[in-house]
Amino acid sequence: MDIQLVYVIAGLLVGFIVGLTGVGGGSLMTPILLQFGIPATSAVGTDLLYAAITKAGGVHVHHKKKNIDWHITGWLALGSLPAAGLTLVWLHHMTSNIDALNSIIKITLGYTLFVTAIAILFKRKIFNYSKKNDLWVSRMNRQQQFITTVAVGFILGGIVTITSIGAGALGTVALFILFPLLPTVRLVGTEIAHAVPLTLVAGLGHAGLGNVDWVLLGNLLIGSLPGIYVGSHLANRVADHWLRPALAIMLMIVGGKMVGLWSWIASLF
Repeated sequence: MDIQLVYVIAGLLVGFIVGLTGVGGGSLMTPILLQFGIPATSAVGTDLLYAAITKAGGVHVHHKKKNIDWHITGWLALGSLPAAGLTLVWLHHMTSNIDALNSIIKITLGYTLFVTAIAILFKRKIFNYSKKNDLWVSRMNRQQQFITTVAVGFILGGIVTITSIGAGALGTVALFILFPLLPTVRLVGTEIAHAVPLTLVAGLGHAGLGNVDWVLLGNLLIGSLPGIYVGSHLANRVADHWLRPALAIMLMIVGGKMVGLWSWIASLF
């Protein structure tokens, strides 16, 4: 395999941040690949398989520690996997106009980065609010929880398949709101367990469309696996209340650039 140092370093950096904070995989990797000149379709497809492989180890660990609610995982997948399939069919029909498709992906990615940044920034406040207040979601019966969770999964499935991001930060926040009484570590484990089949199905679908750069994927994994290992071991030594806001601000800047927000603001002055 042709080892390209710049991609190995990118994988190392993103893996380190993921290990350190638990977030930022797709939301960092895809914009980085776009900056390297990788087409949006290839960046998304490659990143989806990258996410599936890197998160698979997390599922094994969380399962051993009994941190996964497989019922909730199944409910999410019941919505997200069909949504991924439908989105892939739409992407297949859009391949005849690749420029328009790349443009749609970039714009969707930009807005999703913005929402993801907000989710990262205010996740703890959202979590605390949902626990302390008698929200309608905390009073849902089992059937209502099932329907709502499947619907959330459907929305996540479409977003993740188009942009490769959202399964982590957005999925976790959604679960915080829907299941405020479950322990945080169990919600995180459940979200990771759901992210693996979703990103795998979406990634393989993109591979079938020719949107995966296998050499690029190999280079990213060479860097990311040791990066995640080192970052995970340093996680308790880094001030998370500084790191997460910095990550969120960076995502807002990148997302704003993709949708032309900063250019629009500059034109007002």
